Amino acid sequence: MSSATSFYDFEPADKKGTPFPLSSLSGKVVLVVNTASKCGFTPQFEGLEKLYKNLSSKYPDDFTVIGFPCNQFGSQDPGSDDEIQSFCQLNYGVSFPVLGKLDVNGDNAAPVWTWMKEQQPGIMGLKRVKWNFEKFLVSADGKVVGRWATTTKPEGLEDTIVQELEKAKKAGTLASMKKGDAPAATEA
Repeated sequence: MSSATSFYDFEPADKKGTPFPLSSLSGKVVLVVNTASKCGFTPQFEGLEKLYKNLSSKYPDDFTVIGFPCNQFGSQDPGSDDEIQSFCQLNYGVSFPVLGKLDVNGDNAAPVWTWMKEQQPGIMGLKRVKWNFEKFLVSADGKVVGRWATTTKPEGLEDTIVQELEKAKKAGTLASMKKGDAPAATEA
C-alpha cells in the first residue's frame, strides 16, 4: 500500500483472519510490538500489559498497545493464532489486542510493517526489524514517532508515551476529543 500516508490506512488481519481496520484506532496513541510466545523476551508481555492498563486508566480511549505475533525470528511463535491468544491471556493476562500472526520482514512482510519501517528506520538507517519485541510508537494522527529495540523494556517507554499523549491533547487530535470534548484552554 504505497499510497498510505498514515498508520490508520492499513487493515492487517486479526486473530480470526478478518481485516482489522486500523482506522478504528484513529486518534489514539498506539504502541505497536512484534511479539513471540517462546522468546527470551516473552516476559515483556507482562510489562506491556502493565503499561497498557496504567496508561489506559489515565487516558481512557486515547492509548492502546497492539501485538503482532511473528514467527520469523528463531521460529519462536510457531503456534496457531488461537494458541497464541490463549498463551498471552493465560500466562500474562494480556487484554490489549493481539492480532493475527504475520511477517515483519522480507517479501511477505505485512504492508503496515513495511510502511512503519520506512517511516522510522532503525540504527544506521536499517529498515529491517532485528528481533522479537521491537517497538514502534504511533502518534494520534497516525505518524510513526518512535522506534525501540527489543532490549528496551516497555515500562521504560511510559514517559515518552505520556509526552506524546499530552502533545496530542494540546493539538486536539486525541480520540476522546474527536468525540466532542473540547480541548483544554491554552494561554496566549
